[in-house]
Amino acid sequence: MSDRISVLHVCDHLGWTGSRMHGVKRLFAWTLPRFDPTRFDVSLVSLRKKDTSEDTLEQFGIDVTYLHKGKFDPATLTALLKIMDRKGTQVLHLHGYGATTFGRLAAAMRGTAVLLHEHANHTTTPWFQQVADTVLAPWTDLAIAVSQSTAEFTTRARKVPAARTKVVYLGAPLDEFGRPRSAQEIAAARAALGIAPGTFAVGTVTRLMPAKGNRYLIDAVRPIVEHIPEAHVYIAGEGELQAELEAQAQALGVADRVHFLGFQRDVASVLSAYDLVVFPSLWEGTPLTSFEALAMGKPIVSTDADGLCEILRDGVDAVIVPKESGRAIADAVVALEADPARRASLGAEAQRTSRRYDIATWVRKMERLYELMARVSRPTKRQGLLREDLSFLDGDVQP
Repeated sequence: MSDRISVLHVCDHLGWTGSRMHGVKRLFAWTLPRFDPTRFDVSLVSLRKKDTSEDTLEQFGIDVTYLHKGKFDPATLTALLKIMDRKGTQVLHLHGYGATTFGRLAAAMRGTAVLLHEHANHTTTPWFQQVADTVLAPWTDLAIAVSQSTAEFTTRARKVPAARTKVVYLGAPLDEFGRPRSAQEIAAARAALGIAPGTFAVGTVTRLMPAKGNRYLIDAVRPIVEHIPEAHVYIAGEGELQAELEAQAQALGVADRVHFLGFQRDVASVLSAYDLVVFPSLWEGTPLTSFEALAMGKPIVSTDADGLCEILRDGVDAVIVPKESGRAIADAVVALEADPARRASLGAEAQRTSRRYDIATWVRKMERLYELMARVSRPTKRQGLLREDLSFLDGDVQP
C-alpha cells in the first residue's frame, strides 16, 4: 500500500456543457499538478457529465472521474463511495453544494476527513441545502473560505461553526503572471487583440454575468472617451449577458469604443496588453483575475465589492470606487490616465502585494493541512484538528 496521502477533490461540475478554462476549472489546473506527487495522490471527481471542451483538465495530467449524475441523484453516493474505496481516500476536499452534501454523507460512512471549501458569498442557500448543512455539520473537520465575507456566509448560511471556519486566500501562479514582459511581447499582445498603437486600453477579464457588474463599465465608456479621445474599453470573456451588454453599448452610442474579445485562453497576454484594469463587480469571493492583475503589476480600478476590498488597498495598489456607479469608474480612469506616475506607483505596489498571493504557497498550506487531517481526524473523531496549530493557514504566513 502506498505511503502517499490519498486526497480526493469533489466538485459539482466543471462549468456548463463545453465550458472552457474558467473559474474553478482554472483553479484546479493551477493547483492539482503542484502537489508533491511523492507525498500526495491527488485526484478529482466531478458529479456531472464529462467535460467535452477542448480545454480539459486531463491535459494537465490531472486524474478526473466524471460520475454523470443529476443534481439530486441518490446513486451519486454509491458511485462516490466506490471511488473512495478504490483510491483509499483519506481526505475529501469538497467544492459546491452537491459535493459537500454527498461528500459528507460518504465521509460519515467511511470515517474520512472532510475539508469544505466555500468560494463565494451567496448570501443564502436553498431550504434543502440548509437542511443538509445542518444535518451534516458534525461531519465537517474544517471549512476554508476565500474571503472574510465568504467565511461569514459559511458560518451563517452553511452552518459550519466559526471555530471550524478559516479564511485562506487563493492566488495566481506568480511564475506565469509575475514575470517581466518585454516591450515586444506587449506590442504583440496588443496587436493580437486589435489594439491600435496610441490607444489607451482600459480592460477587464470577466464572466458576462450579473455579479460582475459589466453594465457599469459600459456606462463609464462615454465619460471616459469624452476626456480621453484615444481610450477604448476591452472586455475579455463570455457569458449569458453578452447580447444585452452589446445592445447597451449600441444604445449609448459607444459600440465603436467597446470591444468584446470573447474567450481568451492566454489571460496573462491579455492583461499585459491593457494600460489599466477595471473590476466593476457587484459582489465577489476573491476573483482569480484580481490576483492575476496584481501579479502583472497593472494599475487597477475596482469597486468596493466585498472580496475585492479584502485584497486590494485603496490608494496603495488600487483605486477603490463605489459599486453600481459608471461615473465613479469613469472618474477614476480619467484621473489615472492623466497621472502616469500614479499609475506606475499603483502597478509597482500591486506586484508587491501579489507576493502574498502565490498559488504555490496556497498549495504548500493545503499539503500541511492534509497531513494533519489524515493523521488526527479519524483517531479523534474529527475533534483533533482544532487542537492543532493552524496559524499557517492565516494571511500570507509561509508554511
